[in-house]
Amino acid sequence: MELDSIECVPSLDLTDEDGIHRHLHHFPSVSKPHTTTTTTTNTNTNTVASAFHTTSVHELLECPVCTNSMHPPIHQCHNGHTLCSTCKTRVHNRCPTCRQELGDIRCLALEKVAESLELPCKYMSLGCPEIFPYYSKLKHENLCNFRPYNCPYAGSECAIVGDIPFLVTHLRDDHKVDMHSGCTFNHRYVKSNPREVENATWMLTVFHCFGQYFCLHFEAFQLGMAPVYMAFLRFMGDETEARNYSYSLEVGGNGRKLIWEGMPRSVRDSHRKVRDSHDGLIIQRNMALFFSGGDRKELKLRVTGRIWKEQQNLEGGACIPNLCS
Repeated sequence: MELDSIECVPSLDLTDEDGIHRHLHHFPSVSKPHTTTTTTTNTNTNTVASAFHTTSVHELLECPVCTNSMHPPIHQCHNGHTLCSTCKTRVHNRCPTCRQELGDIRCLALEKVAESLELPCKYMSLGCPEIFPYYSKLKHENLCNFRPYNCPYAGSECAIVGDIPFLVTHLRDDHKVDMHSGCTFNHRYVKSNPREVENATWMLTVFHCFGQYFCLHFEAFQLGMAPVYMAFLRFMGDETEARNYSYSLEVGGNGRKLIWEGMPRSVRDSHRKVRDSHDGLIIQRNMALFFSGGDRKELKLRVTGRIWKEQQNLEGGACIPNLCS
């Protein structure tokens, strides 16, 4: 549930966007003597035959139910129709091709073929250069750094996946999130009758700095028996890249303040996983209403923060903060 309003004081520290360079590889043609033409033709013929053979094998290894590539164990019915082990439970032990009972027959010959293949990662088109034995390819793809990211929007269950530029556009155009440039921010979260709401999610805010994108989350939930508010930052990229950045959040009022400092979590971790690990600034509701001032019947919480990049000191080994200029 998205609630009421967010006031944002735009930050003045802007960073230039990184350019995206595409490299084209040119393969010069080389003149060959006539005597080598036959060899080249044979090589090309062998390559085409090999490609055709690999394609045929891929077709054999395609599960007829989920269309994913099968890997051991591969099951078959009495008539020789095959399917993957995951789909065997889905079809209630009935062959999806001939409707005969499957039993527990393994297709050992096709398993041997599968184990002998080395194939590129399915995210090759997204930049992954890796090639793996067939049986370990799926394990790699579950952790591949080039695999698409899930939409980080927390206000609803969104099934959209894609790379970071695509998701940034998706968040802006489809979810209408607030987009800001700069490494400092000043947000004011407002909610009337806050005691009547135990669980709520405010509109996501996306920041662009250091050529990267960061998502600021703010929500209310129950921590045990205590109603709390929580603010935290997620990095739109992998965990290894997220470790290069730090951030701080500050909230206060009436001469008092709370400060949180930490490393942003990657959007590979869902917002719920981050929230449930309590990895962020947590404010008890009574304290938040105290910071809001007035009669404590309306939430008016101002959260300020900044993001910086850690730079390694090559001589001493220490990390030096690199703030936006």
